[in-house]
Amino acid sequence: MKDLKILKKNFLLAKKKIFPLNRSITGNGTLNTLKIIKNKIPQLKIIKIKSNTNVFDWKVPPEWNISKAYILDKNKKKILDLKKNNLHIVGYSNPVNKFFSKRELFKRLHSLPNQANAIPYVTSYYKKYWGFCLTESQKKEIKKKYYDSDKFKVVIKSQFNKRGNLNYGELVVPGKSKQEILISTYICHPSMANNELSGPIVSMTLAQYFLKIKNLKKTLRFIFIPETIGSISYLSKNLKKLKKNVIAGYNLSCIGDERMHSCMFSKYSNSISDKALRSAYKSLNINYKRHSFLKRGSDERQFNSPGIDLPIASIFRTKYAEYPEYHTSLDDFKLVSIRGLMGGFKVAKKAINLILEQIYPKNKILCEPHMSKRKLYPTLSKKDTNYFSESIMDFLQYADGKNNINEISVLIKKNLKFTINIYNLLLEKKLIEI
Repeated sequence: MKDLKILKKNFLLAKKKIFPLNRSITGNGTLNTLKIIKNKIPQLKIIKIKSNTNVFDWKVPPEWNISKAYILDKNKKKILDLKKNNLHIVGYSNPVNKFFSKRELFKRLHSLPNQANAIPYVTSYYKKYWGFCLTESQKKEIKKKYYDSDKFKVVIKSQFNKRGNLNYGELVVPGKSKQEILISTYICHPSMANNELSGPIVSMTLAQYFLKIKNLKKTLRFIFIPETIGSISYLSKNLKKLKKNVIAGYNLSCIGDERMHSCMFSKYSNSISDKALRSAYKSLNINYKRHSFLKRGSDERQFNSPGIDLPIASIFRTKYAEYPEYHTSLDDFKLVSIRGLMGGFKVAKKAINLILEQIYPKNKILCEPHMSKRKLYPTLSKKDTNYFSESIMDFLQYADGKNNINEISVLIKKNLKFTINIYNLLLEKKLIEI
């Protein structure tokens, strides 16, 4: 009941205060979103990366902010206005103050012919552009109502600050072990509920739940980032420590509807994250759809990239691009519900708890350790090798941080009690860490 109460509060906060903000990959909307989350979770740190910073093969773009965007007809009547819906403007639009013919204007109007009442979400982050988005019905009405000779005034008051910042939020919940579970979600889409705010709502609720638990066995790291450029920037800045400590994690997106449960496992579908997620669904008696990694489209792309190779899976209700309201104004709080969010929360919480409870020993010595100097291997080499020493060496072969004690027991073909004895001995000798 406590979890439900906290989730409801986060739901209402997101609906009333965050949903109206015009967020993007940079800018005041995203920063204010982080400030709202920090007000709820004071332990959250807001971190900035300067525009034009090199992050792997990318550069952090200029900070974009917009105050006004509208189109006036010949009678000075606003036919489209950003104030009515954040999705009316193409994200990262250039400033404009100019008259256009009807034909010129229509080249910059974006709609969805197959969804007459939906405003599409359109961006142009890395190429200079301006444009407006509207429903197909609105577009047809404008086309019918005005003559080809009519002129329209376009006003877009936006700014690009080359000395600006990309902002993200990070929260570390320390545990007994340096081993980490990474939970990532993004905060860059304006006025969409499932594709955007469901992930932050569930992440906030998870953070609040685990912050109250004393003596966590492992460390939890929560990040609230702009999608793609945010994860690339975060990885560029933190990759060394992430590769050293992160043993599992989840990207949370589109996790708030009631239509289905689904997921995307990490690249090879055999990570700790994948095993725990399978077990979570089974334990909760939930039927789920598994999406192919070839259909990736969120930040699981970055975390699983070659050279990054972090074992991050994704948890959804209905996956992005798999529901008709996706990337449109129809993705609102009629689609996202408390019940849907709670279902996603329970799966993520269960998977994280399963990882927290398991022991994943990791060999501290690079290459094979010198065992005889630690009195764990015979100093005299002869035909009949010591049975226990062989078992120790077998244990160390599979102590790569990816297998738990039960799995190692099966792999080395020894019973669990015997395997635990080896584990305790190696821990005492400081040959493994957890």
